[in-house]
Amino acid sequence: MFIDEIEIVVRSGRGGAGVVHFRREKYVPLGGPDGGDGGKGGDVVLQVDPRLNTLSHFRRQKRYHAQNGAAGGGNNRTGKSGEDLVLPVPPGTLVYDAESGDVLGDLVEAGQTLVVARGGRGGRGNARFASSTNKAPRIAEKGEPPQERRLRLELKLLADVGLVGVPNAGKSTFLAAVTNARPKIAPYPFTTLVPNLGVAQLDVETTLVLADIPGLIEGAHQGVGLGHEFLRHIQRTRVLIHLLDGLAEDPWLDFGQINSELALFDPHLAEKPQLVAFNKMDMPQAAERWPGVQERLQAEGYEVFAISALTGEGVRRVLYRAHQLLDELPPVEQAVALPVYRPESDPREFSIERTPDGGYRVIGEAIERAAAMTYWEYDQSVRRFQRILETLGVDQALREAGVQPGDSVFIGEFELEWSE
Repeated sequence: MFIDEIEIVVRSGRGGAGVVHFRREKYVPLGGPDGGDGGKGGDVVLQVDPRLNTLSHFRRQKRYHAQNGAAGGGNNRTGKSGEDLVLPVPPGTLVYDAESGDVLGDLVEAGQTLVVARGGRGGRGNARFASSTNKAPRIAEKGEPPQERRLRLELKLLADVGLVGVPNAGKSTFLAAVTNARPKIAPYPFTTLVPNLGVAQLDVETTLVLADIPGLIEGAHQGVGLGHEFLRHIQRTRVLIHLLDGLAEDPWLDFGQINSELALFDPHLAEKPQLVAFNKMDMPQAAERWPGVQERLQAEGYEVFAISALTGEGVRRVLYRAHQLLDELPPVEQAVALPVYRPESDPREFSIERTPDGGYRVIGEAIERAAAMTYWEYDQSVRRFQRILETLGVDQALREAGVQPGDSVFIGEFELEWSE
């Protein structure tokens, strides 16, 4: 099944918890704190696999979780870091944040990677909090919470040459004649329902990757027919071969219609080098039309070839000319979509909202992370969290908002009671 757009949810690994532990060994009194740090959570990474040409492997599973970091141990042992989760994607995959619509990356090269969710750092063990004034700290940190993201993956096939034309112009027959692809071929409209890729071997050292794009009709750029779903696959190609149906009522009208749809969808498509292949020359009616069509297209400045995709007549000549055009183009023509730049917000910033039951909710990246990493069962950890409230200015902001003793204060998933 060909799928070129899908949404998935990814979540990185939670950081492992640091531990409160003291060295207890025979003949070693007051051994001191030796609680180790937790391990880092695993990242979620997208990696280009050139063997893929569809996103269909994401169809059955929509949620992906990286491995959590392990907790630390005594004797200053650091917990094992979680393994990264590597998800393969085909070349030409655009990655969007599904909620904001921002482009996160454009994956086009084999082996290229993109970290889409970073694992949480491991919490510190009590050995890290020992000092000259606190030689036996009963304080540690839990692991940092994971990141979760909803992603939209959009595939734009990478091909050297795109085959365009009206339905039944012979694109699939052309592709089957010159490559190892086996597209569906039948004498009715929209036989090709998905793009097909094929590799044409011109000689021992020369190959071309061709993409057969489903037939376009008038209004394709607005979603009419099948074109709107697949027009984006032409954007990655560098040369177009425009197949004309030699048996159509008006091949010239078909030619103008397709070029108009390409330009309306993306003006840059009209600037791509385009070869015109007048197909079905094995039929007498097409052979009779050929001189007039050739003269008219050449007068417009197009290179035009007479071919028969069914018999193979003239097809290799078109492919060799397409290869010559590719060699004449700059090495890198296709633009890579760049991530949207947004200035990083200060994680220490926060806001305070009133809750329906009269309480207060504190919203902020740093304070919510600190709450999630606090061991509430240890008094020293709670006092440390109170110092963080003071450092960030949260306690003063709550007083200015009118908080009173006994009021509930919500930070992340925790409910606290305010007291002076």
